[in-house]
Amino acid sequence: MRTEKEMMDLLLKVAQKEERIRFVTLEGSRANPAIPDDPYKDYDVSYFVPDVAAFRANEEWLEVFGPRFMMQKPEESTLYPATLGNWFSYLMLFEDGNRIDLKLIPLRELADYFAKSDGLVKVLLDKDQRLEEPIIPTDKEYWIKPPTQKNYEDCSNEFWWISTYVAKGLARKEFLYAADYLHQYLRPVLLKMMAWEIGAREGYTFSLGKQYKFLEPHVKEDDWQTLLSTFQTDSYQHLFNALIQCQELFRTYAKKVAVTFSFPYPDYDEKITPFIQELNQEYSKK
Repeated sequence: MRTEKEMMDLLLKVAQKEERIRFVTLEGSRANPAIPDDPYKDYDVSYFVPDVAAFRANEEWLEVFGPRFMMQKPEESTLYPATLGNWFSYLMLFEDGNRIDLKLIPLRELADYFAKSDGLVKVLLDKDQRLEEPIIPTDKEYWIKPPTQKNYEDCSNEFWWISTYVAKGLARKEFLYAADYLHQYLRPVLLKMMAWEIGAREGYTFSLGKQYKFLEPHVKEDDWQTLLSTFQTDSYQHLFNALIQCQELFRTYAKKVAVTFSFPYPDYDEKITPFIQELNQEYSKK
């Protein structure tokens, strides 16, 4: 695998050599000083050019980055709608394991780019000295934020509401439906509540990372093991167990948040838990 220095030198060399590339930025995890270095980070780079279409017309210039396993061009995909407007991206996975996510952005949209930025931006090249002040990368936008009472109420409402979807799916023997609602909708709401409790306990000056990937050191070992067990959903019984474990964790953390912020603990738990137990009894008869 090529080193970070080799990859960064290559990305800059291409930009310096190509007259039409006037500005270059690095984004994402490699621009985030709070994330430890590792060789698996993507290189999220943007080239600002006068005419994006001219680069797209002949894509042989991409070969300089090395032999690829594969490439995606999301803005040409028929599966998902394009979201970048006039921007265009090349997601490239190389045979040495490195990955470059390269965006082409019209130079005229530079100001708009910074206006929409999440803060994780490092300027690598500014040929025309367009910036008057240096840009300092920060992940502050992703720091844990304290909940308002409405946030807390909505989160509790959503969790117990989605719990009924999982339970009904189980009662109907609709495994994929129930599993999807647990993994895609229920657990993320649980993790949000857990993050609020962590922030209340440890402060609001850090991020738990994408998909809460840095959560483990901030929770008790028993809670971490319980959370892991909610991923064991290879049977109807395991899926129901996972639902109950999610509820136990949510109940624990929601009550702690309620005490910390003097929020009333909603009565959804009291009403929905017996309802789900009844559904489970119906399921058990089948």
